[in-house]
Amino acid sequence: MPQLDQLLAEVAAARTQYITDVGKLTEEQAQWKPSPDVWNAVENTEHLYWAEHGGIWGMWRAYHAQKAGKPIWEGELTNKGLTADEIVARTWREKEQVPAIAAPRMGGSLAFWLSALASLQQPLADLATALADEDLETIIHPHVLSGPLDIRQRFQFLRFHIDRHRNQVMALGLL
Repeated sequence: MPQLDQLLAEVAAARTQYITDVGKLTEEQAQWKPSPDVWNAVENTEHLYWAEHGGIWGMWRAYHAQKAGKPIWEGELTNKGLTADEIVARTWREKEQVPAIAAPRMGGSLAFWLSALASLQQPLADLATALADEDLETIIHPHVLSGPLDIRQRFQFLRFHIDRHRNQVMALGLL
């Protein structure tokens, strides 16, 4: 499906750009925090891993539930037809509270979290292959802040989210 191929390529490009840019930091730079309430590069990267891991798992879950005739979402589609950027603009505040499941909590090295983040492209590509003949707008996996998102929106959201955190790391002024 050309649309899904394009979305997958956009996520891959965002992921590669994040890993390339953030990977230029030394471990010392990656641990630096300008203040206690601002995430450093390690925390941003760990958060991206957990959030994306959960999002990809949720899309697989929604796909299999839909195929089994038991969709995980049956409510109103309040975001129907919107792009991920439009949805975020409507549903997010300036500084959101991250759900505990996606919060950075382990720490460690930047190199580890960049490797872990890179590893998520394959399960996403496998999902895209599985979804090749599916109607992307009928498979819904809700987002904790934004509500019901279809698979197209979820792929767009992954790209948006990676770019958002790359910009946050860049704003630390270390590169």
